[in-house]
Amino acid sequence: ILHQIIERLKDAKAELKIGAKLLKSLPIPQFERETEYISLYQKGDYALLEGNIFSSDTGETSYKNYRALTNEYLCDHSTAKRTKHHRDSFMVGALARFNNSYAWLSPDAKQMAADLGLKAPCYNPYLNTVAQFVELVHIADDSIQAAEDLLNMNVQLEDRSFPLKAGTGVGAVEVPRGILYHEYTYNDQGYMEKANCIIPTGQNLQNIENDMKALVPTILDKSQEEITLRLEMLVRAYDPCISCSTHLLKVEFVNDEPKRSAK
Repeated sequence: ILHQIIERLKDAKAELKIGAKLLKSLPIPQFERETEYISLYQKGDYALLEGNIFSSDTGETSYKNYRALTNEYLCDHSTAKRTKHHRDSFMVGALARFNNSYAWLSPDAKQMAADLGLKAPCYNPYLNTVAQFVELVHIADDSIQAAEDLLNMNVQLEDRSFPLKAGTGVGAVEVPRGILYHEYTYNDQGYMEKANCIIPTGQNLQNIENDMKALVPTILDKSQEEITLRLEMLVRAYDPCISCSTHLLKVEFVNDEPKRSAK
């Protein structure tokens, strides 16, 4: 089975090269806003499954300190929680991972990034989708290596039984949308008594809003339809799980001649 998986992953890489030609032909808006980028980090590895937390502003800290980095809060105009760390917002996701861990991408993934014009650091949130595409190449390479390593190991069944005891555990993992924190407390009978999860979309919400505030003044010369499209594209680039089936955005235009503004 592992041999079949390796061959399928190699086929997937060939398909990604075809997809890259299409992606390269798509018009991506030119917009930049530097922000704080937060992701998992592990020196020598493009961290996805384990590592510490890394901020492009403040550096590395233990994943167990996730509350000190997320600082959840509520704002007046929304019931959804926001997060902030060194600045008033930060970005998680593929672009954050790309900016923080570019050095550890596989050679083919780096070549894909070069072919698509993606360079680290990148401050264009619309290119988050391109960073996701680059990551697919890296993940294929990483998975091929993992499968080959397993073939060379004397894998045996392990005893997976364990004694029940009370305790609290904290985990951090990168999912496609960004870093996910999860903390659980169990009693000595093995029942969960408390849980806390901080999802990527919640971490990105304020950064999306700040991007919009910076973007709108630069596109007021465009039609209402194009302004709406640019804003919808921006939301989609972050791939939020809120209304993920459509990512629709309601834009309200306010007439104020000679200038026009959008909320």
